[in-house]
Amino acid sequence: MAVLEACNKIKERLKPIIAKDPKAGWKSWVERAFLETISLSATGYYYTPGIWGYNFETHEPGNFNYFCYGAAVSEVEIDCLTGDHSVLQTDIVMDVGDSLNPAIDVGQVEGAFMQGLGLFTMEELRYSPSGALLTRGPGAYKIPGFQSIPHKLNVSLLRDAPNPRAVFSSKAVGEPPLFLAASVFFAIRNAVEAARKDHGLQDIFRFDSPATAEHIRMACQDFLTKKIEPAVSKGEKPWSVTV
Repeated sequence: MAVLEACNKIKERLKPIIAKDPKAGWKSWVERAFLETISLSATGYYYTPGIWGYNFETHEPGNFNYFCYGAAVSEVEIDCLTGDHSVLQTDIVMDVGDSLNPAIDVGQVEGAFMQGLGLFTMEELRYSPSGALLTRGPGAYKIPGFQSIPHKLNVSLLRDAPNPRAVFSSKAVGEPPLFLAASVFFAIRNAVEAARKDHGLQDIFRFDSPATAEHIRMACQDFLTKKIEPAVSKGEKPWSVTV
């Protein structure tokens, strides 16, 4: 909606140019505007109506115009010895209203999902005991690569779900699909839980995000993990801490 406001501003500036030669065409109008030092850039602002008055009990007056939904299911495989994991398959359905460009929207969903995959399974912030951030970039922690992509990644856009309150019944997509990668995190947790059952361990256990190889390996407890004593218990200063 903000884009439309900006476009309308530019159209108003071009009206005198168009009136002089209605049949010239867009390219000619823009060139003439440039030569006459008419600004061809503009900014727009959009205020979502009704967002601050939303009632969660009665669901009135309604969600903001670009409110979108998504669902994802993921299947993973973990290596209990190394803590490594593979995402075998992910199926995503995303509500983007009537898509203006399905190819772009699907690409946005895939990109946001992979960004979330890094967030939930790899990119762990580690701090020194004095509070300095140690993981400041890809040289200090792992980020998703092409091998991190699910072996099968199926993305579908929800059909017959128009959004009449927005431009051409569409919806924004951008970053919302990021959280769908939580399906990978919880699938890993379920896999760890299954491995723990095989060793007769409790179903309830702490498993923090991101599900790094270290977290997976230490959660799949066995005779090897029992030999590792936390540095704090021995009175030693840890090399890093998590917040």
